[in-house]
Amino acid sequence: MKVLVGYMSQTGNTKKVAEAIFSQIQADKEIKSLDEIQSLGGYDLAFIGFPLQGFAPANDAKVFLEQHCAGKKLALFVTHAVPEGYEELPGWLDKCREAAAVGNVVGCFDCQGELAEPIAEVLKQSGDPKMVGFGEMRPSTMGQPDEARLERARAFAREVMAK
Repeated sequence: MKVLVGYMSQTGNTKKVAEAIFSQIQADKEIKSLDEIQSLGGYDLAFIGFPLQGFAPANDAKVFLEQHCAGKKLALFVTHAVPEGYEELPGWLDKCREAAAVGNVVGCFDCQGELAEPIAEVLKQSGDPKMVGFGEMRPSTMGQPDEARLERARAFAREVMAK
């Protein structure tokens, strides 16, 4: 079996999760950023990771999923700045699954990452109370994904590989 871990990471959060997943794969494997991947041909399984942006998959990740993942066995991993129990998160994650619907999604992992300070500042200056609230969440996101979240990512990788 040949496995790819592909990821898009702007602040390093998703890359940390990608590396945690990659460490658990006991097969012929590669890890690459999405912009380095020309094709998923030759891979039996692809773990594809990206951040949420604007309550949906990052646009570059959405385009990648739509253009490269048709008929492929996929395991998604998603980072976001909200706590995992945030009430609107399931709907946002559904949008990620929808973007990957051209493939065969065998699992989806998500975890909180650290909200970048420049993004938090933009959110706080937006004038939209909801966005201001997200910007003010930054202190609670510091240091995420933490070791417990990375261990959950490792467990996800082991679970997907065991299927």
